[in-house]
Amino acid sequence: MKELRISAPSDKQKLFLTANTKHIAFGGARGGGKSWAVRTKAKLLALRFGGIKILIVRSTYNEIINNHINQLTEELHGIARYNKSEKVFTFPNGSTINFGYCNNDKDLLQYQGAEYDVMFLDEATQLREMWIRKITACVRGVNNFPKRVYYTCNPGGESHRYIKRLFIDRKYEDGEKAEDYTFIQSLVTDNKALMRSQPDYIKQLEALPPKLREAWLHGNWDIFEGQFFEDFHDRPEHYKDRQYTHVIDPFEIPQGWPIYRSFDWGYKAPFSCGWWAVDYDGVVYRILELYGCTKTPNEGVKWHPPQVFEQIAKIEAEHRWLKGKKIIGIADPAIWDAETGDSIADVAAKHRVYFTPGDHKRIPGWMQMHYRFAFDDNGFPMMYIFKHCKAFIRTIPLLQFDEHKPEDLDTKGEDHVADEARYFLMSRPIAPPTVKAKNTFVENPLHQYLDMELRDFR
Repeated sequence: MKELRISAPSDKQKLFLTANTKHIAFGGARGGGKSWAVRTKAKLLALRFGGIKILIVRSTYNEIINNHINQLTEELHGIARYNKSEKVFTFPNGSTINFGYCNNDKDLLQYQGAEYDVMFLDEATQLREMWIRKITACVRGVNNFPKRVYYTCNPGGESHRYIKRLFIDRKYEDGEKAEDYTFIQSLVTDNKALMRSQPDYIKQLEALPPKLREAWLHGNWDIFEGQFFEDFHDRPEHYKDRQYTHVIDPFEIPQGWPIYRSFDWGYKAPFSCGWWAVDYDGVVYRILELYGCTKTPNEGVKWHPPQVFEQIAKIEAEHRWLKGKKIIGIADPAIWDAETGDSIADVAAKHRVYFTPGDHKRIPGWMQMHYRFAFDDNGFPMMYIFKHCKAFIRTIPLLQFDEHKPEDLDTKGEDHVADEARYFLMSRPIAPPTVKAKNTFVENPLHQYLDMELRDFR
C-alpha cells in the first residue's frame, strides 16, 4: 500500500487531532485550517481502526465534492478505493469514510437507520440545530471503536446559538455532560501555511465592518446584535477634514450613464422600486424610488399590481432622467410565479415594464451592499443615495441582525428596499477593496470569505 504523507499541523490542529472527548469543536474564525484538519483526522482514524465507519457532512453535496472528495481522491490514491455512486472511500482494513449532506428536512431521510462510529460536521453552524441532533444520533454501535462527533464552526449561521451554548457558553441541558465537550479556538494567525501563501489575508479581514471583523478575524461569538448596515451613513460625519456620507443632493444625470430599475413585490407588504444610475467608474446612484403598500388600506394608499406598473411606466415616460432611456429592469425571481392567472411579471409586461430575474442569494447580496458602502482612502464610497429617496434612507438603518442566522438580516424588519437594492447590486457585483482601512469609516467586506472554506489551506 502507498505510504500516506501528512504535512505538519499547526499547534491548534494538533489539539484537534489529539482530542478524545465525545464532542470536539474546532474553529471560531475564518482561515484556521479546519477543512485540512477534518480530512487528516478522518484518514488517521480510518488507518488506525480497521472496520471503523466515518461520516463527513456538509450542507450540500457540491460542498462535499469541492471541499473533501476532490482532495481525498488525490490524497488517498493508492491507499483507499473510492466508490462514486455510493460516495465512500474503502480502506484495505475495512474502514470507510462516507459522505453526506443536509440542506433541508428531506435530506435527513438518508440517515434513517444509519450507524457511524465517528462523524464530522464541517461548517456545523450552517446546519439547523434539529438536523444536527438527528444526524448525530447516528453515532452509535456496540463495537469498541471510539464514538465521537467533530464540529468545525465559525460564528454565524443557522445553529449559531446552539453551538455557542454547547462550546462557548458551556450551558448544558439534561443528558449533556460538560466533560464530553471540547472547544479548540483556531484563528487565521494559527494557520502558518495560509499566512505564507496569502500574506495580505489578515489585512483583508481587518478591513471588514466591525461586527464581521470581530467574528471572522477574532472569533467573537457575541457580536451579532443590533444594526445590520452599521456602515451606512445617512448624514455627514466629519473626519480628517472630510464629510463621510452616502446621502447626497440630486444632480442632473449625464446622458451616457446607464439606468437600472430594481423591484421587489410585496405580496402582503410594501413593494419597492428603485432607479439607479451608474457612472463611468462604476459608482452607483439611487436617483428615484417608488414605494407603496399592498396590504391594507388603513396602512396608506393600497396599490394593486396594475396601478403599480402604470405609475412606473408613467415615471419612466415623463421624468427627465428616464425619458427615452433604455432601462434595465431586475426583480425578485418570485414575481414570475403564478399558481393561476397572470404573474406579477406578466402584469408588468402588459404595461411595457420589463424585468429579468435577479440573483436572490441573500448573504452575497448583503455583502455587495457592504462593499458599496465602504469608503476608500479618499473618503469616497461606491454607492450614493439621492436625499429624496426617503424609503431607502428611512428603512436601511432600521434593519437588524437575524438572531437565528446572524450573517443575515431579520426578515421581520421592513426589508423591501434592501431586497430590491441587492437584486440590482448582484447584477453588477464588485470585488471589495483590499487596502486596509485608514479611517474609522472604511469598511470593506470580502465576498470570497463566504465560500473560502471550499478551499484547502494547507
